[in-house]
Amino acid sequence: MAHAKPKANDGKITYPPGVKEISDKISKEEMVRRLKMVVKTFMDMDQDSEDEKELYLNLALHLASDFFLKHPDKDVRLLVACCLADIFRIYAPEAPYTSPDKLKDIFMFITRQLKGLEDTKSAQFNRYFYLLENIAWVKSYNICFELEDSNDIFTQLYRTLFQVINNGHNQKVHMHMVDLMSSIVCEGDTVSQELLDTVLVNLVPAHKNLNKQAYDLAKALLKRTAQAVEPYITNFFNQVLMLGKTSISDLSEHVFDLILELYNIDSHLLLSVLPQLEFKLKSNDNEERLAVVKLLAKMFGAKDSELASQNKPLWQCYLGRFNDIHVPIRLECVKFASHCLVNHPDLAKDLTEFLKVRSHDPEEAIRHDVIVSIVTAAKKDLSLVNDHLLNFVRERTLDKRWRVRREAMMGLAQIYKKYCLQAEAGKEASKEISWIKDKLLHIYYQNSIDDKLLVERIFAQYMVPHNLETSERMKCLYYLYATLDTNAVKALNEMWKCQNMLRHHVRDLLDLHKQQKSDTTDKAIFSKVMIIAKNLPDPGKAQDFMKKFDQFLEEDERIRSQLDVLVSPNCSCKLAEGCVREITRKLSNPKQPTNPFLEMVKFLLERIAPVHIDTESISALIKQINKSIDGTADDEEEGVPTDEAIRAGLELLKVLSFTHSISFHSAETFESLLQCLKMEDEKVAEAALQIFRNTGQKIEDDFPHIRSALLPVLQQKAKKGTARQAKHAIHCIHAIFSSKETQFAQIFEPLHKSLDPSNPEQLITPLISIGHIAMLAPEQFSAPLKSLVAGFVVKDLLMNDRFPAKKTTKLWVPDDEVCPETLTKIQAMKMMVRWLMGMRTNINKSGTSTLRLLTAILHSDGDLTEQGKISKPDMSRLRLAAGCAVLKLAQEPCYYEIITLEQFQLCALVMNDECYQVRQIFAQKLNKGLAKLRLPLEYMAIFSLCAKDPAKERRAHARQCLVKNINIRREYLKQHAAVSEKLLSLLPEYVVPYTIHLLAHDPDYVKVQDIEQLKDIKECLWFMLEILMVKNENNSHAFIRKMVENIKQTKDVQGPDDPKMNEKLYTVCDVAMNIIISKSTTYSLESPKDPVLPAKYFTHPDKNFNNSKNYLPSEMKAFFTPGKPKATNVLGAVNKPLSSAGKQAQTKSSRMETMSNASSNSNPSSPGRSKGRLDSSEIDHSENEDITVMKNPPLPTKKMDKREDPDHLRSESDKPRGRKKAASGLSLDQEDRSSVELLDQVKPAKTGQRGRKRAAHTSDSDEQQWPEEKRSKDLLENEDEQNSPPKKTKRGRPPKATSEEVPKGETQGKGGKRSKKRAIAVEREDGDGDNENQEQKQKRTRQPRAPKKSQRIETPESDVTESLSMESTPQKKRGRPPKMATTPQSQPKKTFRGGRSRRAVNREDDSSAEMDSHHDSSLENMDISQESSVDGVNTEEENELSTLRVRRKPSKRERR
Repeated sequence: MAHAKPKANDGKITYPPGVKEISDKISKEEMVRRLKMVVKTFMDMDQDSEDEKELYLNLALHLASDFFLKHPDKDVRLLVACCLADIFRIYAPEAPYTSPDKLKDIFMFITRQLKGLEDTKSAQFNRYFYLLENIAWVKSYNICFELEDSNDIFTQLYRTLFQVINNGHNQKVHMHMVDLMSSIVCEGDTVSQELLDTVLVNLVPAHKNLNKQAYDLAKALLKRTAQAVEPYITNFFNQVLMLGKTSISDLSEHVFDLILELYNIDSHLLLSVLPQLEFKLKSNDNEERLAVVKLLAKMFGAKDSELASQNKPLWQCYLGRFNDIHVPIRLECVKFASHCLVNHPDLAKDLTEFLKVRSHDPEEAIRHDVIVSIVTAAKKDLSLVNDHLLNFVRERTLDKRWRVRREAMMGLAQIYKKYCLQAEAGKEASKEISWIKDKLLHIYYQNSIDDKLLVERIFAQYMVPHNLETSERMKCLYYLYATLDTNAVKALNEMWKCQNMLRHHVRDLLDLHKQQKSDTTDKAIFSKVMIIAKNLPDPGKAQDFMKKFDQFLEEDERIRSQLDVLVSPNCSCKLAEGCVREITRKLSNPKQPTNPFLEMVKFLLERIAPVHIDTESISALIKQINKSIDGTADDEEEGVPTDEAIRAGLELLKVLSFTHSISFHSAETFESLLQCLKMEDEKVAEAALQIFRNTGQKIEDDFPHIRSALLPVLQQKAKKGTARQAKHAIHCIHAIFSSKETQFAQIFEPLHKSLDPSNPEQLITPLISIGHIAMLAPEQFSAPLKSLVAGFVVKDLLMNDRFPAKKTTKLWVPDDEVCPETLTKIQAMKMMVRWLMGMRTNINKSGTSTLRLLTAILHSDGDLTEQGKISKPDMSRLRLAAGCAVLKLAQEPCYYEIITLEQFQLCALVMNDECYQVRQIFAQKLNKGLAKLRLPLEYMAIFSLCAKDPAKERRAHARQCLVKNINIRREYLKQHAAVSEKLLSLLPEYVVPYTIHLLAHDPDYVKVQDIEQLKDIKECLWFMLEILMVKNENNSHAFIRKMVENIKQTKDVQGPDDPKMNEKLYTVCDVAMNIIISKSTTYSLESPKDPVLPAKYFTHPDKNFNNSKNYLPSEMKAFFTPGKPKATNVLGAVNKPLSSAGKQAQTKSSRMETMSNASSNSNPSSPGRSKGRLDSSEIDHSENEDITVMKNPPLPTKKMDKREDPDHLRSESDKPRGRKKAASGLSLDQEDRSSVELLDQVKPAKTGQRGRKRAAHTSDSDEQQWPEEKRSKDLLENEDEQNSPPKKTKRGRPPKATSEEVPKGETQGKGGKRSKKRAIAVEREDGDGDNENQEQKQKRTRQPRAPKKSQRIETPESDVTESLSMESTPQKKRGRPPKMATTPQSQPKKTFRGGRSRRAVNREDDSSAEMDSHHDSSLENMDISQESSVDGVNTEEENELSTLRVRRKPSKRERR
């Protein structure tokens, strides 16, 4: 029977069929069962069932009662929620509930039920999912839009969904949640801040990390509702960023994090917000700017970000923050650069200029991070960084801070290994960064031991990895050496030399431990430990660590034996690695993870372990060279021409033969070298000879077949080889053969007989061979050598000009253009010097005669016969050879003692020679002798004359030489406490008396009271004193003052009764005293010791003579400006620093025994030192370099190439021990006596009139004022001193003039003193390096040249002697560049001013380690200007390698 459907409006609740009444009277289980049936009924209903909707209306209302909404059972609540969800679906769009409060209760109830979604493993999860799916599909919550409390409902819903979402939910749950929430945003009229916060809070990093699924849900929601929610997001940021209303939201403090997340989600969400960031970038609040910068760094640097191109104003504004005044902001910008370069290479151009400025930032951390950013990008892909960016890294390798330098060096090393060694980016990329290897090795020139150690580590790990297989390692080294530039090769050679020296020190230490323990041994061990410590980082701590390590060596036999194996010459690379591991293991302490002591030991082991070179390596290197010789090597593929590869390979072997000579002892190696010796390439054969010289000591015993094949080759090279081949062939014979006397005789006799003065081209090699034989075996050929020197060398070669010279106006020409006769004369002089150096005695007065001859050559400008047959370039060569010969003889004590003061002063004037190359090479020879402590201290005074040099680079070179030599002597005194009796020859301050005496006898110093001449004297004195006075160690300023005061109480030994000579001396003393007073604040203190004056220069102080007179004119006082001396950095590119602080001084005690007129125990820095002798066993026998065979003169800022002179590379242990004594007596037969007398009779003309300039002084006294305003004006006008004319416009040799003409010339020179017009007289020349030495035609104001006596010097002995000693010979000034006579219309522009002004011009060079930052304090523009960026060092390192040639522009008259 059909059941009649009752009406619903009668108030009675109708239940579905089979469902009884649901009330609180039934059990929970029954209620659940009945509710499930109700749920099933509502689930099956649809919106079209109008009758059923009417029927169950009361049931729907009943289910919404508080009984169900607040029921304690969660199953009941879930079922009711499902029913309510279906009710909203069925009755949509109108809900059966009309009360707003009831609707709120219902939706809040449904929201609470949604929390059940959290447990995905629950049995009821599907029903919870159904609930979510239902309300999301129907969009039930949209009913709440009309409610006043809708925001509370939505906010609670959002919070619930964000809380329950987890990684257990599938994609459908995620999708329904997004659908549910997006409908509320998209279809609602507004989005409240509270609701927005509910979404955005999930983007905050802290929440994001806690619940990644909630973040993804919020991200999906925002992507879907971007257009609808964008205005509310914009309003939120407007309120916080622009209006500062941070109270509107708890998320205000996370505003920048939200901007980043929103930008990553959808950039359109922030279209109106980004312009506000530009405003924030200019905020006055540092922290706020920093936050914005961090935000934009992430936004601009994101991988797919297009913000920079889309919002260029914001990008430009952001770039401006690279110059922000706040350090953390600049630091953040620099860190951002790395990501930007990697992700956006197109922005590299914009970043480059700003990174350049920051690479000079005053803050160390910023400069460091610039390097990190660039290197990180380069390691990712080399194409991401341009050349400019890599150059920034290159510059920072010279930064003043170690941390920055280390980062730059390591970064370049890693780039080099990746793209050059492993060629990951191809050959083109490898070529682009090929400069890295050179640059890294150049850093070895720096003084810091940290830099040197890092270069060594980089070389072993990145440039030639030590873990490569032997053949690969040697191939790598072979081609690396072939492609290095000259300076890098020198640095690498020096590196091996330093390592070898340290290896010898450690070996000596082990030998001392093997000796019986005694006080002497303990002192020797302590001294050796101190020397080793100076070769390690942080020498202060290293000393303590080395003492501790020495205790281990004494106590632990195992460590001592392992170290002994490590430093033995026969140690292989593999064995060395095992020894290092064993020693490290023995010293390590597991309980101490950071062990500074162990780190120091590792540094030591790294330096001394032979990780690259052993016998196997040398064999592999020889095979590689043989491949190149056979044409089977990969030379062309490696980018090296075969000839260059072979030559470089032999040069490499030559260097290694000094440091690893034992590794060459194999028949295969010597046979290969013998083949190289027979090659036509002169350089290859020369290198092979040097290798045999260094490694062939055991050839005669161990390899007789090599000896037999080698001897005829050596004899042939000694007779007919090139100059250097002949030299090395003689030394090879001396080193290899026991019967050297026989071999020398077989070479000497035929060469002696074949000497023909009419064929000078064929004389060079014989003279060299005979000279070296004479040096090595002087007693064997004493008689014929005397005859040869007197009869042939002096009479036939030096005193004869057989061939007329080519006419030229140049003062220097390349080697291949030098006249063969001149080359022969140069070798003749060298041969005489070698002969004397072999004899080492002046018993037969040969040394005295030779010195007279050499000074006669100097006095005659190089034209000894004065016949005018020698060209000016040849005269320059002869002057240089004579000057260098005197320097060489001065290094031998027996000859130093016979050099007169006049001869010394004449030799010193070579430093002011008119020819640039003569000055350059002479300075290098002088520095070489002083640096080895071979030349006496007075020769250091010669450098003071460099203050007059017109070339800036020559003055800079001389200054650096002075600094280096002063430091060498001070370091030597620190290391050798037992040399106090030699202080007069070692203490750098003792150079002051010699300097004063030399300047008092300066040929330019004619009129005692002349202001201009005194200003020159002041310049020269300050050139020396500035360096000496940089540090006031042990009150040295007072010591110098006391020395000067004492000099004024003496008289000049050269003319004790000459009033004018002594007045000059006292005047120079007053100049020095005024400099000391003006530059020191401690000069007036008590001198620690009473200085000693050299008796050779000054008479003994007269106690009855009190010289308190001031000899300076009153006008001179204005030129002494107070100021502190400025320290100078010694750049290794000019002169490399000492290979090690503990290097044995190469000197001899007798050389140091300078005559004095008082006790020599007067060192202000070391009172109470014990006496002792200097070690003379380390003296080297190397002679002057052959300047005539150099293809190109060496640059003024570089040392001579060590590959050209093996004596540079020889370690101390390889040098000859002691010197041979000359024969006690030399007998002369009647034939030879007259010839030898020729030398005795050669007397130089008086030097009293020498050097008097033709007196044309430039009148630029106005420009040489010392006040600050004048200095600053000069600084602005003369920024580039090298492009300005010299003070003395013509640096040529002055014409010969009589002494009567001098005052007249001076008067003429002063005539234009007040003229303000100055003519630019110098220009930089890039092409012809000889232009500076062009001889200038004389102007009308110049005095006519005095007529020269052209009397021909005849060959008979008597005539030769007469012609050289005639008093009527015109006196000529030697070598001092003259001052040009000027008229008011053509007054030359000054190049260098007083010492103070010149230092201002050179400030960039002198203050390379200073930082002067400049901050703009304005809040409107908080940028650091680019001009204020700071260099840690002088980044123009190209100055190391460049040489300027300076010449005077010809006047119109000369051009006509």
